[in-house]
Amino acid sequence: MTRRATSWPMVVPAGTKMVGTARVRDDAPSTGYAQKKLAEKFGVQPAHGFDEIADGDGAGHALTPAYRRDAAPTLGMSKPRRALKYGNRKCEHEGIKFDSEKERSHWFHLIQLQAAGKIRDLQLQVAFELTPRKRRDDGTWERASKYVADFVYVDAETGRRVVEDVKSIATRKNRTYVQKRKQMLAVHDITIKEI
Repeated sequence: MTRRATSWPMVVPAGTKMVGTARVRDDAPSTGYAQKKLAEKFGVQPAHGFDEIADGDGAGHALTPAYRRDAAPTLGMSKPRRALKYGNRKCEHEGIKFDSEKERSHWFHLIQLQAAGKIRDLQLQVAFELTPRKRRDDGTWERASKYVADFVYVDAETGRRVVEDVKSIATRKNRTYVQKRKQMLAVHDITIKEI
């Protein structure tokens, strides 16, 4: 480990362009996207920071609501939230995250069944290995493939292990899921119960 030659914070004299192999940046802030848009709208380049501009135009005049800091989406400063592929809404309950409201609702139903004694050993998000990790001819490793079931429990009446997955009509046709469903049957002799 090398020892630093200078103490921190390092003081760099004004006008210095390089310190060792590092280039010294100019203290003047760069013009951001929102500042450029405001300059285009009002025709002048602001001489001060954007936070001051967002509250007014510097002369005590408030900007119109469309050009305030909280109106960032109209200026294009933040990305719009991307819609989920299957239209589901992720949710959470007591620290447990669910991929959809339907999955959370089914979790509540299974908890009630377990409390009534109809099922036991209820588990959430259980991983099953479908193909083990293997070394290729070139020495690199091929990753193992897994299937993660939404719910696994034991039916108290029959004593059989049940693997459930909450699926919509569209997700039941997903090629990756169909392939993993077939591998679960071939490798583990488990039929996935689709909810």
